[in-house]
Amino acid sequence: MTAAVFFGCAFVAFGPALALYIFTIATEPLRIIFLIIGAFFWLVSLLLSSFIWFMAATLTDNKGEPRQRDLLIFGVLISVLIQEMFRFAYYKLLKKSSEGLKSINPGEKAPSMRLLAYVSGLGFGIMSGVFSFVNTLSDSLGPGTVGIHGDPPQFFLNSAFMTLVIILLHMFWGIVFFDGCEKKKWYTLLVVLLTHLLVSALTFISPYSGLNLVLAYIILVLTGIWAFFVSGGSCRSLKLCLLCQDKDSLLFNQRSR
Repeated sequence: MTAAVFFGCAFVAFGPALALYIFTIATEPLRIIFLIIGAFFWLVSLLLSSFIWFMAATLTDNKGEPRQRDLLIFGVLISVLIQEMFRFAYYKLLKKSSEGLKSINPGEKAPSMRLLAYVSGLGFGIMSGVFSFVNTLSDSLGPGTVGIHGDPPQFFLNSAFMTLVIILLHMFWGIVFFDGCEKKKWYTLLVVLLTHLLVSALTFISPYSGLNLVLAYIILVLTGIWAFFVSGGSCRSLKLCLLCQDKDSLLFNQRSR
């Protein structure tokens, strides 16, 4: 039973991201490189935020439940802020590299910023999902069974679905964030930051209630619709895609701008 829970939760959390990687990224070496760099940027942001949290915990009296709760909230706030700062830094790096490629090889077609936003966002999301869920996933192998003493047994499944939300949201946030930077719509960056903070705050709600999942998926759907339209989608293209009649894929045939 533990093996079934392990593989089931693993595929729930990482299955969609794996499918996106196989069908849209794995065939292009350049996209793989950008994905890895995006994951690396997220890792550096985690390292920096962990260092700040460690210093705060060392300088304060880390005793008592209220103080630990305050440190946890402080750590989440700092982590989200630093992640978005590194997302902006990655955008600047991609912008400079794209301009440098055009100046060196004017005839070379550089990847579009929309495509780079999608790839980098997926890199952020995959690495975030791995670090947030891998320990919980390893515990699902046992020993022991969740719920044997009367507790709700859906802990692992709820955690898997929350990890899936985080991965997809990072992808959507990357698309919306880069579009805001390109069009100088700075309020977009603020909305991304606030929704990121909101989703992170939802993780403080007990996973047994299911309320955090409902609210997180509502944010996921709204952010996904926003990302779809800012990346060039329309109701017509969505209809053609669902009917398998769309010959102009948003991911494979992006024009640089």
